[in-house]
Amino acid sequence: MNIMAHSAVLAVALSLAHAAHAGSLEQAKRIHDRLAGTPPSEQVLLQMKAEIDAGDMRAAADIAMENDGFYNATLKNWAAPWTNRDFDVFTPLNDYIATVIGIVRDERDFRELLYGNHLYISNASGLSAYNNANNNHYAELEAAGHSLKDTLVYREQHSVTGLPADATAGVITTRAAAKAFFIAGTNRSQFRYTLVNHLCMDLEQVHDVERVPDRIRQDVSRSPGGDSRVFLNTCMGCHAGMDPLTQSMAYYDFNYDADGDPTGEQGQIEYNVDVDEETGSRVQPKYFNNDATFPYGFRTPDDSWSNYWRVGQNAVLGWDEALPGEGQGLRSLMQELAHTDAFASCAVRKVFKHVCLRDAHSQADLDQLAALQTSFAGAAYNIKNVFAESAMYCAGN
Repeated sequence: MNIMAHSAVLAVALSLAHAAHAGSLEQAKRIHDRLAGTPPSEQVLLQMKAEIDAGDMRAAADIAMENDGFYNATLKNWAAPWTNRDFDVFTPLNDYIATVIGIVRDERDFRELLYGNHLYISNASGLSAYNNANNNHYAELEAAGHSLKDTLVYREQHSVTGLPADATAGVITTRAAAKAFFIAGTNRSQFRYTLVNHLCMDLEQVHDVERVPDRIRQDVSRSPGGDSRVFLNTCMGCHAGMDPLTQSMAYYDFNYDADGDPTGEQGQIEYNVDVDEETGSRVQPKYFNNDATFPYGFRTPDDSWSNYWRVGQNAVLGWDEALPGEGQGLRSLMQELAHTDAFASCAVRKVFKHVCLRDAHSQADLDQLAALQTSFAGAAYNIKNVFAESAMYCAGN
């Protein structure tokens, strides 16, 4: 048995050991409640109990995850805060959330959430077609109460949205993400919220003043308030690493009517395939906002990127040595982020908290998180396993 498989077995064994003090009927109910968010029917409860009595708690968890509540409520509420700047769990269903749910249901490699050419729409009758300029398709789907488990269907994202295939990057190029994070600004928000939502860290945690500042853009003052020490000790720590990475987003914008539709409800993602008349390149004009602040700063020529954080203190994020650490375009940058240890750790921690209704707080919890992360990697990054194993563990805690 290889190391990962052995660790996965240990994770399940640990779950069983912690749940041993509870009766199988109680365990079954707890697992169902944690995964589906609703009490099981008597028939389902007895089916789950029988599986637990037979020594197969995972089969009991799988039964619970067949409930529509796992998809329509648990997964929807898990992913919803990632799609808006306020981390609002009550945000309406959208293409970002639906794609998360579909990837979990279909047990795809969860890392592809950030860079796959993936999108999920509904095949339920009576709905408006997917539209790049509104969220009606998903709002109607949610209002009708259709089963997301049964009606979501996979599509290659470019075939639905019209983006070039190599310009798609999983949920990052969904309409919902563009509306929230590509709107206005300079696209640094998209990068920051990807860190927060999918690596569980904000810019303060990756602040490193030891990196070379050669690709910091022109809109960053080198002496804020007339004091260059502020730049050297504060601003540079984020921008020296962030700006070479956000260059990957240089061709993207969210096109909306700022006067008539200030929140972008009818706006849509924009990607420059051709040269922009205003910039003379494919780079969006927003990348030159406030370029007179420091004219000698870096002027973005294209969407190539380099990861300066592979060395120094941020090597702790666990970068994938099989990847080059530089590339062209958003998709390759998102693969760089999704293949870190930090991404896997963050995904596991978010599942644990959502299912167990608490952060890990004891040594047993921390050991379980480590086992879950190993199991996650060993199961080709199938996040559905993490939901099941977290529920199994927390059923007895």
